[in-house]
Amino acid sequence: MQLLRKLLFPFSLVYALVVYLRNFLYDIGLFSSQKFDVPIVCIGNLSVGGTGKTPMTEFLLELLKPHYKIAVLSRGYKRKSKGFLIADANVTVENLGDEPYQIHQKFADVTVAVDANRREGIRLLTNSVKPELIVLDDAFQHRKVTPHVSVLLTSYGDLYVDDWYLPTGNLRDSKNAAQRANFIIVTKCPPNLNEEEQNHIAQKLKHGIDQKVLFSCLAYDGILYGLSNQIKMDALKDKKFTLVTGIANPAPLILHLKSQGFTFEHLAFKDHHFFTQKEIGFLSKKELIVTTEKDYMRLKGHLSNLSYLRVSHRFIGDGKKIIFDALSQFMTARS
Repeated sequence: MQLLRKLLFPFSLVYALVVYLRNFLYDIGLFSSQKFDVPIVCIGNLSVGGTGKTPMTEFLLELLKPHYKIAVLSRGYKRKSKGFLIADANVTVENLGDEPYQIHQKFADVTVAVDANRREGIRLLTNSVKPELIVLDDAFQHRKVTPHVSVLLTSYGDLYVDDWYLPTGNLRDSKNAAQRANFIIVTKCPPNLNEEEQNHIAQKLKHGIDQKVLFSCLAYDGILYGLSNQIKMDALKDKKFTLVTGIANPAPLILHLKSQGFTFEHLAFKDHHFFTQKEIGFLSKKELIVTTEKDYMRLKGHLSNLSYLRVSHRFIGDGKKIIFDALSQFMTARS
């Protein structure tokens, strides 16, 4: 696969040129980017998947929903519906998409909507729900909307400055686009990342004077959810289970489980994979399946041996306070 990606290098040059021209046309105003009165916070990345956008969206919701009426707008990638849709009690994961459905299931007091047309989605949310704040999930590269605050994620082990454009690399947007971010958050860091390495990475990212570079690590829960009775992960230390993943980058989860001494087989599927009846029949024969929360949303109701492990972002140092204070000041200034 790596050899094939290298052979496709000429196509990545074409892709890079197209990305550059697109951003240039937005920068000079030939392509229009619309501003809205409602405060908008955008979360995204420059690469294809794997930086932890959904956990970061959930982190911001936990942080801000006690103070503001929030709506989340997502594209709803690979959903089986079209146009604008607001989640309600009858919505399905197929119609909403796995990531927004996960958010909808966890945050009953937050409006979750999907629309590939972000402008239209914002307009409809503003007219119908009148939120005080809209969070745009996975929208950094969607320049038809100008957000008030942009949060850019990049993985510790795969910084955008070290990457290259599709299909040779994983970049879907220009490295220079990072200049539009208010916050650059380096995710999936080692929990013990010291200040010296943090400074080294911040310098490597060549961030602007007004940009804040923060660092976070993944925090895995010690409880398995989804079964009739919640059980502690430690109860599986002497048992073999099946890990099922349909996410962009399962490597951190695999590393975490192995570091804890678990024994398991790993069945990997493509990101956002909707499982067939044949696959579900195969999985039903396994004694116990451990999966991610996003995969659980697509599998629940089909398997009785299914459990999932929650993951969240934990900021290193004062990152949580920094981002909360900055967003609070922004919202106060808007009121």
